[in-house]
Amino acid sequence: MKRSFRACIALALVVFLSWPDASHYFAQGVITNAPWTGTWSTAPAVTPDRGFDNQTIRHIVHTSIGGTAARLGFSNLYGTQPLTIGNVHIARRSRGAAAIAGTDRPVTFGGRSYVTIPAGGAVQSDAVAFAVPALADLAVSFHIPSKTPPNSTGHIDAMQDVYIAPGDVGSDPAFTRGVANAAGARSYYFLTNVDVMNAAATGAVVAFGASITDGVSSAPNTNGRWPNLLAKRLARAGMTVGVLNQGISGNDFFTDGAGEAGLTRFERDVLQQANVKWVIISDDAVNSLISGKPPGFQRFVDAYRQLIRQAKDAKIGVICSTLTPFEGVAEWTPAIERTREDINAFLRDRGSSGCDAVLDQAGALGGRSAFAAAYDSGDNLHPNEAGLRAIAGAVDLGWFAAPPPMNATGAGGRE
Repeated sequence: MKRSFRACIALALVVFLSWPDASHYFAQGVITNAPWTGTWSTAPAVTPDRGFDNQTIRHIVHTSIGGTAARLGFSNLYGTQPLTIGNVHIARRSRGAAAIAGTDRPVTFGGRSYVTIPAGGAVQSDAVAFAVPALADLAVSFHIPSKTPPNSTGHIDAMQDVYIAPGDVGSDPAFTRGVANAAGARSYYFLTNVDVMNAAATGAVVAFGASITDGVSSAPNTNGRWPNLLAKRLARAGMTVGVLNQGISGNDFFTDGAGEAGLTRFERDVLQQANVKWVIISDDAVNSLISGKPPGFQRFVDAYRQLIRQAKDAKIGVICSTLTPFEGVAEWTPAIERTREDINAFLRDRGSSGCDAVLDQAGALGGRSAFAAAYDSGDNLHPNEAGLRAIAGAVDLGWFAAPPPMNATGAGGRE
């Protein structure tokens, strides 16, 4: 008996749905042609460790937006030899190191379960159909089969527990042999990006800065950094905008050390993010002012104009943050304070600076040469959790209601 074309399709669908694991393809969505957008990132730097050898690392990362598929980025930027990783898994996190049973998905690289990243290189995984929730924790696990040299590519001051277990155990939901905070560190290792497919995403905003952006005064494991709080505000407003944290504690515009100098790393850490549409240039200049040999005002002007020009050439909107106060730290002087005030006046004058918008972090924290007492973490340099909430609350969500005008002819970043 001949069957019609529609009958054949219907029969095929019935067979597909009878597969034990078929339903999750519909529940999670399928991989589409929607552009990739960053939902989480961390900025790479040299990260102290004793090396790894036949161990599995499980990272907990907190998303900003959701999607129907995911891909992961790993870096060996500061490695001195090739790095092999594999048996990578992504899952919804339950609590601690544990993943929610049944949510685990394997991640491949060119169809293979292991990949070798050359020294100085980076790699991006294949797409994996996976329902990524917004504002949720993911468990990303990967095996390192052979000995690595100490001091990896990673991110210190991650403010998040990392779990390390002996052997190849990434597929174990409970991660029962995992130990938190190896060697007392809360650092990310090798993992730098999680991107998602989400057809509704307007784009991503990158928070570019130093320790204030990194959230060093926030409580560990709470996602209390101001970029996390901004992501929460955007989600509550019904806006699908990825928020990517590219802060490095100690980073400044001009010198290498805590990561590469801001002027050097801007191209990689901001402009190459997936579907980036905006950047918030935050607190790198604060560290330049308290470096012991602060540059003069004109050098800061030149630095901001260089970054603004780079961003606009890439069709990315620029939000400039005023510099937060720090009277009370040992390096503060009246002359340095005058330079800070001159920089802030320059940034507020959008006609002169070229900034598309201004996030007034200084005003949000009291508008004086020192923090308002309610916002001081106690070191006169870093805002406390109330201060981080004030910074996030000072962001005008209208800036992200649509891609900035300079993006009308194209999108910045990776796809």
